[in-house]
Amino acid sequence: MIRRAVIDPVWLPVAMILTVVLLAAGLVGTLAAPLSRRHRPLRLALFGAFYLLLDACLVVCCAALWLRHPLPGRRDEARWSDAHLRLLRRALTLIVAVAGRLLGFGVEVQEPPHAAAIAGRPLLVMARHGGPGDSFALADLLVSRYQRRLAIVLTETLRWDPGLNVILSRLPSCFIRRGERHAASEQMAELARRLGPQDAILLFPEGGNWTPHRHVRAIRRLRKTGSRQAAADAANNPHVLPPQPTGLLACLRSRPDLDVAVVAHTGLDDLVSPAMIWRALPVSGRPMVIRWWHNPAAAMPGSDPARREWLRLQWAIVDSWIGSRKAARADRADHFHPWLPAWRAPTRPACGEPGRPPDVWPCQRG
Repeated sequence: MIRRAVIDPVWLPVAMILTVVLLAAGLVGTLAAPLSRRHRPLRLALFGAFYLLLDACLVVCCAALWLRHPLPGRRDEARWSDAHLRLLRRALTLIVAVAGRLLGFGVEVQEPPHAAAIAGRPLLVMARHGGPGDSFALADLLVSRYQRRLAIVLTETLRWDPGLNVILSRLPSCFIRRGERHAASEQMAELARRLGPQDAILLFPEGGNWTPHRHVRAIRRLRKTGSRQAAADAANNPHVLPPQPTGLLACLRSRPDLDVAVVAHTGLDDLVSPAMIWRALPVSGRPMVIRWWHNPAAAMPGSDPARREWLRLQWAIVDSWIGSRKAARADRADHFHPWLPAWRAPTRPACGEPGRPPDVWPCQRG
């Protein structure tokens, strides 16, 4: 009630003021470096101003929908949900499109041969989390390309974004507070029980964006708690964070008929700081490459220990695919610029043919 009555109305003039400030800063930055071909200050200022305006528009549009149907008991819930889903779809499409025009952001999708097999079935999407803008791109892919009714599991801190908070609060979503694992498990189980044939849950089992620092910190934490096997797995998978099985277990206990899609992506995940993002702009030459594979409900393990092991091995496949993509990209950099040393992430030899993503079960690791 405080957010709706105080924060949301105050946010509208604040967003307008911040938009003017960003546009002024972008203009000053452009005048300070008029010969720069990258125009980084102007690009970031325009995108920031666009996002603020879009966020304010979401608040206004959601308020208009509420004014049309203020009483929950007299709403047509299906039409109410569809209206907000259409609004979310348009917002995500605009964000990805404007990011492409201003920042050079692009997405390439590598689909499995049986991609059409997921149609008409409730879906649990387990995605790795890394790089700027990946959550927006994946959500847009699900609602636009695959025409899914989306339910998102996300952190409670994103409620401070007024536009996201108001629209996702009216759609099937789950905001997770740090340290409340039991409550989060119950919320995700309830979310899974309500899924329809065209619905999908988007879940990031790593719990946060991958960075080298977070990866090292995760290994230390696992070693400190005595989880030696999990620490060894994390050390062997340098491109991902250790996955948390809470969401997977809660959803599959509630809905054993859920199909599961595992999503790997790379391209922008090495941009782990504002300075690195600044230097890389525009990112036209490094698209976000997405690779996913489908696991039908009949092929999923039936017990919690087996599902934990399944998740561990799936994340090893994700890490191998990312490693092979980065190695191939580094080899191309060596070929085109042999005088420049290419930065390489710590990798291990991938199974199968060198330079190709593993499409089969990975080799046994010690």
